[in-house]
Amino acid sequence: MFTRKRTATGLTAAALLAACGTPLMGPQPLTQGLNLGRVVTADEIKAWDISISPSGAGLPPGSGSVKQGAAVYAAKCEACHGANGAGKPADALVGGQGTLASDNPVRTVGSYWPHATTLFDYVRRAMPTNAPKSLTDSEVYAVSAYILQLNGIIAQDAVMNAQTLPQVKMPNRDGFVDFSEKK
Repeated sequence: MFTRKRTATGLTAAALLAACGTPLMGPQPLTQGLNLGRVVTADEIKAWDISISPSGAGLPPGSGSVKQGAAVYAAKCEACHGANGAGKPADALVGGQGTLASDNPVRTVGSYWPHATTLFDYVRRAMPTNAPKSLTDSEVYAVSAYILQLNGIIAQDAVMNAQTLPQVKMPNRDGFVDFSEKK
């Protein structure tokens, strides 16, 4: 015996099954509609595609010395990271070498980070926290040089750029499994 409820349920199920059997044509562009934005241009994508690989691929032109980095650090980093990278209120950037296997590891740029290029990448995109991406590429090279020198990784007279930064051997470079070159 058929009732209106059963008939409606049956018709709904049939419609859903028919829709499931309809071939999908893939996403279709909106010809009119929601006014939720616009197509992103290639230049806009390029401006945000700023990743730097451990090998240094993607490093921009520019350079910075330890001395220049000390000045940039004092003006734009010291308020959060303390004098000479000692920390407070934000994390320390210096020290901790030899502590990673201890009960109280101190993870800093000098003790933990495996690649100097990671320092550049992070500072460039995230620092200072009140104005991310506001440093010039040369300022980022300089601050990187200063932090690396404070950790005893590079010499006082070193200059960092797209050629020299990837050559820096970080103390913990063998403390990570590198999957970037594996296939």
